Amino acid sequence: MTKIEPQPRIMDIKLYQGGASAIPGLSNVVKLSSNENPAGPSSAAKEAITRSIHEMHRYPSTDHASLRNAIAEVHGLESERIICGVGSDEVITFLCQAYAGPDTEVIYTEHGFAMYKISALAAGADPVEVPERDRVVDVDAILAACTDKTRLVFIANPANPTGTMISGAEAKRLAEGLPEKCLLVLDGAYAEYVEDYDGGAALIDSHSNIVMTRTFSKIYGLGGLRVGWGYATQDVIDVLNRVRGPFNLSNAALAGAEAAVRDQSYVDKCRADNTRMRDWMAGALAALGVPSDTSTANFILARFADQAEAEACEDYLRSQGLLVRKVAGYKLPNGLRITIGDEPSCRQVVHAIGQFKEKRA
Repeated sequence: MTKIEPQPRIMDIKLYQGGASAIPGLSNVVKLSSNENPAGPSSAAKEAITRSIHEMHRYPSTDHASLRNAIAEVHGLESERIICGVGSDEVITFLCQAYAGPDTEVIYTEHGFAMYKISALAAGADPVEVPERDRVVDVDAILAACTDKTRLVFIANPANPTGTMISGAEAKRLAEGLPEKCLLVLDGAYAEYVEDYDGGAALIDSHSNIVMTRTFSKIYGLGGLRVGWGYATQDVIDVLNRVRGPFNLSNAALAGAEAAVRDQSYVDKCRADNTRMRDWMAGALAALGVPSDTSTANFILARFADQAEAEACEDYLRSQGLLVRKVAGYKLPNGLRITIGDEPSCRQVVHAIGQFKEKRA
């Protein structure tokens, strides 16, 4: 047996489990397990990606200037204060690499995204889990958990897998109450699904301890390309760029993301379609006796009587070719996270849950 050992904390990492994409023995599967945009990317993004194949023999840009400029123009930001990564996951990794480490702490909440804990452990830091209040981030609990070792606080707003969010005033209160050496990371992967929400960007101008992360994997429909970005003060971005690989994004990814962010009419349509079907699904499930918190994202966290009922329902949905996400790993054993798909998919999954409830009545 080898005596070569990994860095401390690495073996404490549990491998990330993505949403299932196939069911053995079934070819016609409806995937509602990974919060993907059912409409896919815009035509503009597809065309840009197709054109990019002619540059496959060229190395991509090292500074991502064209994409950063497009993001800045659309969102009213400063391009020099934007960093791009392989999904927002990579920006989260950069933050832990640069600001956490041995003898430091990274705070995340009990139902928070798994990558916060994984990235903290990979950096050798101690992850600290803080309870939520009725599946909503609890600012007071986070502040009470902070110590002089706390370097990063991660919250997703809107949150995954709950779909809930805190107000801008609460985010501001959290930032202002953190220790001097601590950064607040506002993960805005689902920010585009909230009308007139900037993901916390405006707070950064008045609070130098805030970092915002965003992604092209959700509403933009580019999960397969893996593109994300972050926004912060110039000094933080300068630090993160020191650990970023020079060619971390491909030409196809850069071209597709730039075209996608400039096509805001498509984003508006996707947001409207999502809101319509999300509201319908939440109401239809509630009528079946399956409640959910008000979601601000592109999924619903359906709650069942207990873990046994949730697992039985998931099994039944699988038998009908419907994939949803069990979230017991996020300490929500009685929940199933259901992505808002297109209208036929939404109606199909609600009908199947109705059948399941009838069989158990």
